[in-house]
Amino acid sequence: MPYISNTDEERAKMLAELGLNSIEKLFKDIPPELMSSSFNLPKGKSELEVRRFIKELASKNITDLICFLGGGFYDHFVPAAVGAITSRSEFYTAYTPYQAEVSQGTLQSIYEYQSVISSLTGMDVTNASLYDGGTAICEAIMMAVRITRKKKIIVDEAVNPIYRKMLHSYAANLNFESIDVPVGKDGRADRKTIESELDNNTACIVLQNPNFFGCIDDVSDLADLAHTSGSLIILSTYPVSLGILKSPGEMNVDIATGEGQSLGLGLCFGGPYLGLMATRSKYIRQMPGRIVGETADKNGKRGFVLTLQTREQHIRREKATSNICSNEALCALSALVYLTLVGKHGLRELAELCNVKACYARKRFLEIPEIKQKFDSPIFNEFTLELPANAEDVISKLVHKGIMAGFPLGRYYKNMKNCILVALSEKRTKKEIDFFAESLGEIL
Repeated sequence: MPYISNTDEERAKMLAELGLNSIEKLFKDIPPELMSSSFNLPKGKSELEVRRFIKELASKNITDLICFLGGGFYDHFVPAAVGAITSRSEFYTAYTPYQAEVSQGTLQSIYEYQSVISSLTGMDVTNASLYDGGTAICEAIMMAVRITRKKKIIVDEAVNPIYRKMLHSYAANLNFESIDVPVGKDGRADRKTIESELDNNTACIVLQNPNFFGCIDDVSDLADLAHTSGSLIILSTYPVSLGILKSPGEMNVDIATGEGQSLGLGLCFGGPYLGLMATRSKYIRQMPGRIVGETADKNGKRGFVLTLQTREQHIRREKATSNICSNEALCALSALVYLTLVGKHGLRELAELCNVKACYARKRFLEIPEIKQKFDSPIFNEFTLELPANAEDVISKLVHKGIMAGFPLGRYYKNMKNCILVALSEKRTKKEIDFFAESLGEIL
Protein backbone atom coordinates (compact mmCIF):
# COMPACT_ATOMS: atom_id res chain seq x y z
CA MET A 1 0.00 0.00 0.00
CA PRO A 2 1.38 3.48 -0.82
CA TYR A 3 2.49 5.65 2.10
CA ILE A 4 -0.40 8.08 1.39
CA SER A 5 -3.30 5.78 0.71
CA ASN A 6 -5.51 8.16 -1.30
CA THR A 7 -6.82 6.63 -4.51
CA ASP A 8 -6.95 8.49 -7.84
CA GLU A 9 -10.72 8.82 -7.38
CA GLU A 10 -10.28 10.33 -3.92
CA ARG A 11 -7.73 12.82 -5.24
CA ALA A 12 -10.07 13.85 -8.05
CA LYS A 13 -12.92 14.33 -5.54
CA MET A 14 -10.70 16.46 -3.32
CA LEU A 15 -9.63 18.68 -6.24
CA ALA A 16 -13.24 19.06 -7.40
CA GLU A 17 -14.26 20.17 -3.88
CA LEU A 18 -11.54 22.83 -4.07
CA GLY A 19 -12.56 23.90 -7.55
CA LEU A 20 -9.28 22.75 -9.12
CA ASN A 21 -8.62 20.43 -12.02
CA SER A 22 -5.00 19.40 -11.31
CA ILE A 23 -2.52 18.77 -8.51
CA GLU A 24 -0.21 21.36 -10.07
CA LYS A 25 -2.78 24.11 -9.45
CA LEU A 26 -3.07 23.00 -5.83
CA PHE A 27 0.60 23.91 -5.33
CA LYS A 28 0.76 26.93 -7.66
CA ASP A 29 1.59 29.34 -4.79
CA ILE A 30 4.94 27.62 -4.21
CA PRO A 31 7.71 29.48 -6.15
CA PRO A 32 9.04 27.33 -9.04
CA GLU A 33 12.60 27.39 -7.69
CA LEU A 34 11.39 25.76 -4.47
CA MET A 35 9.37 23.04 -6.17
CA SER A 36 10.72 19.51 -6.32
CA SER A 37 11.70 18.47 -9.84
CA SER A 38 9.92 15.14 -9.43
CA PHE A 39 7.92 13.05 -6.98
CA ASN A 40 8.55 9.84 -8.90
CA LEU A 41 10.06 7.69 -6.17
CA PRO A 42 11.63 4.29 -6.90
CA LYS A 43 9.76 1.12 -6.04
CA GLY A 44 10.10 -0.29 -2.54
CA LYS A 45 12.91 -2.65 -1.58
CA SER A 46 12.99 -5.75 0.58
CA GLU A 47 14.48 -5.63 4.08
CA LEU A 48 17.62 -7.39 2.85
CA GLU A 49 18.06 -4.89 0.01
CA VAL A 50 17.56 -1.92 2.34
CA ARG A 51 20.10 -3.28 4.85
CA ARG A 52 22.63 -3.81 2.05
CA PHE A 53 22.04 -0.28 0.72
CA ILE A 54 22.34 1.38 4.15
CA LYS A 55 25.51 -0.59 4.91
CA GLU A 56 26.99 0.59 1.62
CA LEU A 57 26.17 4.20 2.49
CA ALA A 58 27.56 3.85 6.01
CA SER A 59 30.83 2.42 4.69
CA LYS A 60 31.56 5.79 3.08
CA ASN A 61 32.02 7.28 6.57
CA ILE A 62 35.54 7.05 7.97
CA THR A 63 34.87 5.96 11.55
CA ASP A 64 38.24 4.74 12.77
CA LEU A 65 40.13 8.06 12.88
CA ILE A 66 42.13 8.95 15.99
CA CYS A 67 40.02 11.88 17.22
CA PHE A 68 41.61 15.14 18.39
CA LEU A 69 38.51 17.14 17.45
CA GLY A 70 36.82 19.26 20.12
CA GLY A 71 35.13 22.64 19.94
CA GLY A 72 32.32 21.74 22.34
CA PHE A 73 31.90 18.03 21.57
CA TYR A 74 34.43 15.50 22.85
CA ASP A 75 35.46 11.88 22.31
CA HIS A 76 35.11 10.63 25.89
CA PHE A 77 34.75 7.00 26.91
CA VAL A 78 31.16 5.97 27.65
CA PRO A 79 30.85 2.96 30.02
CA ALA A 80 28.64 0.13 28.72
CA ALA A 81 26.43 0.44 31.79
CA VAL A 82 25.13 3.81 30.56
CA GLY A 83 23.49 2.26 27.49
CA ALA A 84 22.39 -0.84 29.41
CA ILE A 85 20.45 1.22 31.95
CA THR A 86 19.00 3.88 29.64
CA SER A 87 17.77 1.24 27.16
CA ARG A 88 15.50 -0.34 29.78
CA SER A 89 11.94 0.04 28.48
CA GLU A 90 10.66 1.91 31.55
CA PHE A 91 13.19 4.67 30.83
CA TYR A 92 13.47 4.40 27.07
CA THR A 93 9.74 4.71 26.34
CA ALA A 94 8.74 7.08 29.15
CA TYR A 95 6.88 10.26 28.17
CA THR A 96 6.74 13.61 29.94
CA PRO A 97 5.75 12.80 33.55
CA TYR A 98 2.67 14.98 33.99
CA GLN A 99 0.83 12.31 36.01
CA ALA A 100 3.10 12.15 39.02
CA GLU A 101 1.49 9.18 40.77
CA VAL A 102 2.43 6.85 37.88
CA SER A 103 5.71 8.54 36.90
CA GLN A 104 7.75 8.30 40.08
CA GLY A 105 10.73 6.57 38.46
CA THR A 106 11.11 9.15 35.70
CA LEU A 107 10.55 12.03 38.11
CA GLN A 108 13.13 10.69 40.55
CA SER A 109 15.74 10.26 37.81
CA ILE A 110 15.22 13.88 36.72
CA TYR A 111 15.36 15.05 40.35
CA GLU A 112 18.65 13.24 40.88
CA TYR A 113 19.99 14.67 37.60
CA GLN A 114 19.09 18.18 38.80
CA SER A 115 20.87 17.50 42.08
CA VAL A 116 24.17 16.38 40.52
CA ILE A 117 24.25 19.25 38.01
CA SER A 118 23.58 21.76 40.82
CA SER A 119 26.42 20.20 42.79
CA LEU A 120 28.75 20.19 39.79
CA THR A 121 28.09 23.82 38.84
CA GLY A 122 27.87 25.16 42.39
CA MET A 123 24.45 26.68 41.64
CA ASP A 124 21.22 26.53 43.65
CA VAL A 125 18.82 25.00 41.15
CA THR A 126 18.90 23.15 37.82
CA ASN A 127 16.07 22.58 35.36
CA ALA A 128 15.12 19.23 33.85
CA SER A 129 17.44 19.92 30.86
CA LEU A 130 17.21 21.60 27.46
CA TYR A 131 17.94 20.53 23.89
CA ASP A 132 21.68 21.29 23.73
CA GLY A 133 24.38 23.69 24.86
CA GLY A 134 23.49 26.30 22.25
CA THR A 135 19.80 26.29 23.11
CA ALA A 136 20.67 26.56 26.80
CA ILE A 137 22.81 29.67 26.33
CA CYS A 138 20.15 31.32 24.14
CA GLU A 139 17.43 30.58 26.67
CA ALA A 140 19.68 31.91 29.46
CA ILE A 141 20.00 35.20 27.58
CA MET A 142 16.21 35.43 27.17
CA MET A 143 15.94 34.71 30.88
CA ALA A 144 18.37 37.56 31.70
CA VAL A 145 16.38 39.98 29.53
CA ARG A 146 13.19 39.10 31.45
CA ILE A 147 14.86 39.42 34.84
CA THR A 148 16.65 42.74 34.25
CA ARG A 149 14.12 44.24 31.79
CA LYS A 150 17.10 45.50 29.81
CA LYS A 151 17.82 45.15 26.10
CA LYS A 152 21.59 44.95 25.57
CA ILE A 153 23.65 41.74 25.48
CA ILE A 154 27.46 41.65 25.55
CA VAL A 155 28.89 38.43 24.11
CA ASP A 156 32.56 37.47 24.21
CA GLU A 157 33.74 36.21 20.79
CA ALA A 158 35.51 33.35 22.57
CA VAL A 159 32.05 31.88 23.25
CA ASN A 160 31.47 28.91 20.93
CA PRO A 161 30.73 30.43 17.47
CA ILE A 162 28.05 27.80 16.84
CA TYR A 163 26.22 29.03 19.94
CA ARG A 164 26.64 32.64 18.81
CA LYS A 165 25.22 31.75 15.40
CA MET A 166 22.20 30.22 17.16
CA LEU A 167 21.86 33.37 19.28
CA HIS A 168 21.76 35.59 16.22
CA SER A 169 19.00 33.40 14.80
CA TYR A 170 17.07 33.57 18.07
CA ALA A 171 17.49 37.35 18.31
CA ALA A 172 16.70 38.18 14.67
CA ASN A 173 13.09 39.14 15.44
CA LEU A 174 13.44 40.08 19.10
CA ASN A 175 13.78 43.51 20.62
CA PHE A 176 17.28 43.46 22.05
CA GLU A 177 20.77 44.40 20.93
CA SER A 178 23.68 41.93 20.85
CA ILE A 179 27.28 43.21 20.95
CA ASP A 180 30.14 40.81 20.09
CA VAL A 181 33.40 41.71 21.85
CA PRO A 182 36.66 40.56 20.15
CA VAL A 183 38.79 38.19 22.20
CA GLY A 184 41.77 39.60 24.09
CA LYS A 185 45.38 39.07 22.99
CA ASP A 186 45.84 36.30 25.56
CA GLY A 187 42.78 34.43 24.26
CA ARG A 188 40.60 35.39 27.20
CA ALA A 189 37.79 37.93 27.63
CA ASP A 190 38.92 41.49 26.93
CA ARG A 191 38.12 43.22 30.22
CA LYS A 192 38.66 46.78 29.00
CA THR A 193 36.38 46.44 25.98
CA ILE A 194 33.66 44.70 27.97
CA GLU A 195 33.80 47.42 30.61
CA SER A 196 33.55 50.12 27.94
CA GLU A 197 30.45 48.44 26.46
CA LEU A 198 28.79 47.84 29.83
CA ASP A 199 26.09 50.36 30.70
CA ASN A 200 22.83 50.64 32.61
CA ASN A 201 20.91 49.06 29.72
CA THR A 202 23.01 45.85 29.72
CA ALA A 203 21.03 42.74 30.58
CA CYS A 204 23.96 40.33 30.72
CA ILE A 205 27.53 39.49 29.78
CA VAL A 206 27.91 36.09 28.11
CA LEU A 207 31.17 34.20 28.62
CA GLN A 208 32.59 30.68 28.35
CA ASN A 209 35.10 28.78 30.48
CA PRO A 210 37.19 27.10 29.21
CA ASN A 211 36.45 29.19 26.14
CA PHE A 212 36.33 28.09 22.51
CA PHE A 213 40.10 28.51 22.14
CA GLY A 214 40.70 26.24 25.13
CA CYS A 215 41.80 29.06 27.46
CA ILE A 216 40.83 28.95 31.14
CA ASP A 217 39.41 32.22 32.46
CA ASP A 218 38.32 33.04 36.01
CA VAL A 219 35.47 35.49 35.39
CA SER A 220 34.89 36.44 39.04
CA ASP A 221 36.02 40.02 38.35
CA LEU A 222 33.62 40.35 35.41
CA ALA A 223 30.78 39.01 37.57
CA ASP A 224 31.49 41.71 40.16
CA LEU A 225 31.68 44.32 37.39
CA ALA A 226 28.36 43.23 35.88
CA HIS A 227 26.56 43.23 39.21
CA THR A 228 27.59 46.86 39.89
CA SER A 229 25.51 47.91 36.88
CA GLY A 230 22.58 45.62 37.62
CA SER A 231 23.55 43.14 34.89
CA LEU A 232 23.82 39.35 35.05
CA ILE A 233 26.66 37.00 34.13
CA ILE A 234 25.97 33.93 32.00
CA LEU A 235 28.74 31.34 31.79
CA SER A 236 28.82 28.40 29.40
CA THR A 237 30.84 25.55 30.89
CA TYR A 238 32.38 22.24 29.88
CA PRO A 239 31.10 19.92 32.65
CA VAL A 240 34.10 17.56 32.73
CA SER A 241 36.40 20.53 33.39
CA LEU A 242 34.49 21.22 36.61
CA GLY A 243 36.22 18.17 38.08
CA ILE A 244 39.21 20.45 38.70
CA LEU A 245 38.26 24.02 37.75
CA LYS A 246 36.48 26.68 39.77
CA SER A 247 32.71 26.26 39.42
CA PRO A 248 30.35 28.94 38.08
CA GLY A 249 28.87 29.25 41.56
CA GLU A 250 32.32 29.97 43.03
CA MET A 251 32.77 32.72 40.43
CA ASN A 252 29.45 34.34 41.45
CA VAL A 253 27.85 33.58 38.08
CA ASP A 254 24.08 34.11 37.80
CA ILE A 255 23.21 31.50 35.15
CA ALA A 256 25.41 28.53 34.21
CA THR A 257 24.83 26.62 30.99
CA GLY A 258 26.67 23.89 29.13
CA GLU A 259 26.65 21.04 26.64
CA GLY A 260 26.14 17.72 28.42
CA GLN A 261 27.41 15.54 25.56
CA SER A 262 30.63 14.82 27.43
CA LEU A 263 28.62 13.19 30.25
CA GLY A 264 27.92 9.75 28.83
CA LEU A 265 26.66 10.75 25.37
CA GLY A 266 28.84 9.61 22.48
CA LEU A 267 29.64 11.67 19.41
CA CYS A 268 26.69 11.16 17.06
CA PHE A 269 26.44 13.48 14.04
CA GLY A 270 25.28 16.39 16.21
CA GLY A 271 22.85 14.73 18.58
CA PRO A 272 20.66 14.05 20.38
CA TYR A 273 22.59 16.00 23.00
CA LEU A 274 21.83 17.68 26.30
CA GLY A 275 21.53 21.31 27.38
CA LEU A 276 22.51 22.09 30.98
CA MET A 277 21.10 25.10 32.82
CA ALA A 278 21.49 26.06 36.48
CA THR A 279 20.85 29.32 38.30
CA ARG A 280 20.30 31.08 41.62
CA SER A 281 17.16 30.30 43.65
CA LYS A 282 15.82 33.83 43.22
CA TYR A 283 15.61 33.37 39.44
CA ILE A 284 13.90 29.99 39.49
CA ARG A 285 10.55 31.24 38.16
CA GLN A 286 12.22 32.70 35.09
CA MET A 287 13.85 29.41 34.11
CA PRO A 288 12.56 27.74 30.95
CA GLY A 289 11.49 24.12 30.89
CA ARG A 290 10.45 22.26 34.01
CA ILE A 291 11.75 21.47 37.46
CA VAL A 292 11.10 18.31 39.49
CA GLY A 293 10.79 18.67 43.26
CA GLU A 294 10.67 16.33 46.25
CA THR A 295 7.58 16.12 48.44
CA ALA A 296 5.70 13.69 50.71
CA ASP A 297 2.31 12.03 50.22
CA LYS A 298 -0.50 12.01 52.81
CA ASN A 299 1.17 9.04 54.52
CA GLY A 300 4.51 10.84 54.77
CA LYS A 301 6.12 8.73 52.07
CA ARG A 302 8.78 10.40 49.94
CA GLY A 303 7.61 11.30 46.43
CA PHE A 304 8.37 13.50 43.42
CA VAL A 305 6.31 16.02 41.46
CA LEU A 306 6.72 18.57 38.70
CA THR A 307 7.16 21.60 40.95
CA LEU A 308 7.38 23.94 37.97
CA GLN A 309 6.18 22.93 34.57
CA THR A 310 5.42 24.50 31.21
CA ARG A 311 1.85 23.54 30.37
CA GLU A 312 1.17 27.24 30.97
CA GLN A 313 3.20 27.97 27.84
CA HIS A 314 0.36 26.72 25.65
CA ILE A 315 -2.03 29.44 26.83
CA ARG A 316 0.29 32.33 27.74
CA ARG A 317 1.68 32.68 24.21
CA GLU A 318 4.00 35.72 24.01
CA LYS A 319 4.01 36.04 27.81
CA ALA A 320 5.35 32.50 28.25
CA THR A 321 8.72 31.96 29.91
CA SER A 322 9.86 29.99 26.87
CA ASN A 323 8.50 28.11 23.89
CA ILE A 324 10.49 25.06 24.97
CA CYS A 325 7.92 22.68 26.45
CA SER A 326 9.93 19.47 26.62
CA ASN A 327 13.27 18.28 27.92
CA GLU A 328 15.99 15.81 27.00
CA ALA A 329 15.12 13.42 29.85
CA LEU A 330 16.70 10.29 28.35
CA CYS A 331 19.93 12.19 27.65
CA ALA A 332 19.76 13.68 31.15
CA LEU A 333 19.39 10.15 32.53
CA SER A 334 22.51 9.14 30.58
CA ALA A 335 24.40 12.01 32.22
CA LEU A 336 23.12 10.98 35.65
CA VAL A 337 24.14 7.34 35.14
CA TYR A 338 27.56 8.41 33.84
CA LEU A 339 28.26 10.76 36.76
CA THR A 340 27.05 8.13 39.24
CA LEU A 341 29.42 5.54 37.74
CA VAL A 342 32.37 7.94 37.59
CA GLY A 343 31.76 9.45 41.01
CA LYS A 344 33.16 12.62 42.57
CA HIS A 345 36.77 11.42 42.78
CA GLY A 346 36.57 9.71 39.41
CA LEU A 347 35.46 12.93 37.73
CA ARG A 348 38.44 14.74 39.20
CA GLU A 349 40.78 11.99 37.99
CA LEU A 350 39.17 12.12 34.54
CA ALA A 351 39.63 15.91 34.35
CA GLU A 352 43.26 15.61 35.46
CA LEU A 353 43.93 12.97 32.78
CA CYS A 354 42.52 15.23 30.05
CA ASN A 355 44.58 18.15 31.30
CA VAL A 356 47.87 16.24 31.60
CA LYS A 357 47.49 14.74 28.12
CA ALA A 358 46.68 18.12 26.61
CA CYS A 359 49.74 19.71 28.21
CA TYR A 360 51.96 16.88 26.94
CA ALA A 361 50.50 17.15 23.41
CA ARG A 362 50.97 20.93 23.31
CA LYS A 363 54.59 20.51 24.38
CA ARG A 364 55.20 17.92 21.62
CA PHE A 365 53.64 20.12 18.93
CA LEU A 366 55.62 23.20 19.96
CA GLU A 367 58.83 21.23 19.39
CA ILE A 368 58.00 21.21 15.66
CA PRO A 369 59.69 24.15 13.85
CA GLU A 370 57.40 27.01 12.82
CA ILE A 371 54.46 25.89 14.98
CA LYS A 372 53.47 28.55 17.50
CA GLN A 373 51.15 28.74 20.47
CA LYS A 374 48.40 31.19 19.55
CA PHE A 375 47.45 32.22 23.07
CA ASP A 376 49.57 32.30 26.21
CA SER A 377 46.91 31.23 28.74
CA PRO A 378 46.32 28.20 30.96
CA ILE A 379 44.44 25.38 29.24
CA PHE A 380 42.21 22.50 30.29
CA ASN A 381 42.04 19.88 27.54
CA GLU A 382 42.32 21.81 24.28
CA PHE A 383 44.53 24.52 22.84
CA THR A 384 45.08 26.64 19.74
CA LEU A 385 48.12 26.23 17.49
CA GLU A 386 49.25 28.55 14.71
CA LEU A 387 50.62 26.59 11.76
CA PRO A 388 52.84 27.78 8.88
CA ALA A 389 50.14 26.59 6.45
CA ASN A 390 46.38 26.66 5.93
CA ALA A 391 44.83 24.60 8.74
CA GLU A 392 42.10 23.05 6.57
CA ASP A 393 44.70 21.75 4.09
CA VAL A 394 46.77 20.25 6.90
CA ILE A 395 43.73 18.60 8.48
CA SER A 396 42.73 17.07 5.13
CA LYS A 397 46.17 15.54 4.69
CA LEU A 398 46.18 14.14 8.23
CA VAL A 399 42.86 12.37 7.59
CA HIS A 400 44.72 10.15 5.10
CA LYS A 401 47.05 9.17 7.93
CA GLY A 402 44.09 8.14 10.10
CA ILE A 403 44.04 11.28 12.25
CA MET A 404 41.16 13.70 12.85
CA ALA A 405 43.54 16.49 13.72
CA GLY A 406 41.29 19.17 15.13
CA PHE A 407 39.07 22.10 14.21
CA PRO A 408 40.14 24.71 11.60
CA LEU A 409 39.42 28.06 13.28
CA GLY A 410 39.40 29.93 9.98
CA ARG A 411 35.93 28.53 9.47
CA TYR A 412 34.59 31.01 12.03
CA TYR A 413 37.42 33.52 12.57
CA LYS A 414 38.68 35.29 9.44
CA ASN A 415 42.15 36.07 10.81
CA MET A 416 42.81 32.47 11.94
CA LYS A 417 43.01 30.47 8.69
CA ASN A 418 46.32 28.97 9.84
CA CYS A 419 45.04 28.14 13.33
CA ILE A 420 43.84 24.78 14.56
CA LEU A 421 42.01 23.86 17.77
CA VAL A 422 43.26 20.53 19.15
CA ALA A 423 41.41 18.61 21.90
CA LEU A 424 42.50 15.70 24.10
CA SER A 425 40.33 13.31 26.08
CA GLU A 426 41.24 10.48 28.45
CA LYS A 427 41.01 8.10 25.46
CA ARG A 428 44.07 9.48 23.69
CA THR A 429 47.31 7.61 24.39
CA LYS A 430 50.91 8.79 24.41
CA LYS A 431 51.51 6.65 21.32
CA GLU A 432 48.66 8.36 19.46
CA ILE A 433 49.85 11.83 20.49
CA ASP A 434 53.39 11.08 19.34
CA PHE A 435 52.10 9.68 16.05
CA PHE A 436 50.05 12.86 15.51
CA ALA A 437 53.09 15.06 16.22
CA GLU A 438 55.33 13.03 13.90
CA SER A 439 52.73 13.03 11.10
CA LEU A 440 52.15 16.77 11.48
CA GLY A 441 55.89 17.41 11.32
CA GLU A 442 56.21 15.35 8.12
CA ILE A 443 53.35 17.19 6.41
CA LEU A 444 54.67 20.61 7.31
